[in-house]
Amino acid sequence: MGNEYRIALAGNPNTGKSTLFNALTGLKQHTGNWAGKTVSLAKGSIAFKDTRFQLIDLPGTYSLFSNSKDEEVARNYIVFEKPDVTIVVLDATSLERNFNLALQVLEMTKNVIICINLIDVAEEQGININEHLLTNRLGVPVIKISARNKKGFSKLLDTIHRIVTGEIACHPIPVKYPQEIEEKIEKIEPKVREIVGDHVSSRWVSLRLLDGDESLLGEINRYLSLKGGDVNEYRTALQ
Repeated sequence: MGNEYRIALAGNPNTGKSTLFNALTGLKQHTGNWAGKTVSLAKGSIAFKDTRFQLIDLPGTYSLFSNSKDEEVARNYIVFEKPDVTIVVLDATSLERNFNLALQVLEMTKNVIICINLIDVAEEQGININEHLLTNRLGVPVIKISARNKKGFSKLLDTIHRIVTGEIACHPIPVKYPQEIEEKIEKIEPKVREIVGDHVSSRWVSLRLLDGDESLLGEINRYLSLKGGDVNEYRTALQ
């Protein structure tokens, strides 16, 4: 067996994310709690070609703004633990609502797969989803599946494999905000980049700071071992 890669599964509650996780990993999984948290942790593994994928089922959340322990755990894992690939599971019958989380993840990390689940239900409702158009507009692979029927699993696993082996390069298309916000990002991002380097997306950190996410400062300080003076540099950058 070759290399092992960590694959995170993110998604809103009731999108079939855990169904996908269970179907892929079968009995090769275990549960517990995240370190220092009461939030449950589920891990499992699956072998594919010459690799092994360790799947981490992140808590189901509607956003990653650290408004709850679940959101905090999911956000911190994606940003600081840096899984090799993050799969965002969407409900094909509620794409507009689900895309809020997907766009947040695309701002946080590069190697992302948008996995549209419940495609069989959507088709029964007359919903047609053009995954090729979405792929072009988002800059990352978009794959349609049915987790309960194990439809699309081969393509999903092959796409994961092609990303981790470098055959596919993901280039998420950044969300463009109103001019006033973009000007503020342009002003503070270079200062943020000096502090976080390549550890975290400087654009994403800049956005969160503009939104007043003070709790993020402590998390960055803890995960990247920054000194207290560095945290003050973030506040200076906002002035």
